[in-house]
Amino acid sequence: MNNSAKPIEKKFKLWINIVSVAIPVVVALLFRIRIPNVEALTFLPPIYASINGITAVLLLAALWAIKNKKVALHENLMKTAVACSLVFLLMYVAYHMTSDPTPFGGEGSIKSLYYFILISHIVLSIIVIPLVLHSYVRAYLGDFKAHKRIVKYAFPVWLYVATTGVIVYVMISPYYI
Repeated sequence: MNNSAKPIEKKFKLWINIVSVAIPVVVALLFRIRIPNVEALTFLPPIYASINGITAVLLLAALWAIKNKKVALHENLMKTAVACSLVFLLMYVAYHMTSDPTPFGGEGSIKSLYYFILISHIVLSIIVIPLVLHSYVRAYLGDFKAHKRIVKYAFPVWLYVATTGVIVYVMISPYYI
């Protein structure tokens, strides 16, 4: 990366740090808010779970595209994966602002497995935000060496988060009221 790109990179870093902290904090705060006198958006969980599944497929397709030197396709698939993640987040927050939490009704080892998957999903969904944003900015700035270095971590984490989002939904869906 040339020296003229350094100030731009610094601005991106600042915004990435702000967004990476703001998203989890805002989501946590919004979870405490219930919009009164509003119909619960109970139709959303299967939709946002499907969006998580689509994101996982897009990530795998993007990996295939870049391995086959289809750079434009890779770029479009990644932009679509980012858009899907944003749509997921908006739907997820909207659901939780209109609905009470659904307790998991399973027992024994399945309950332990559910909570292991859920907790790892939540923790990694926070960690993946700066990873994705940093890798995206590196690609945008044309610093593909740094992009590749970050994606080594960002890709498996994002794929895990997208996949476990679907698994968590499948495991809790029998307990939705």
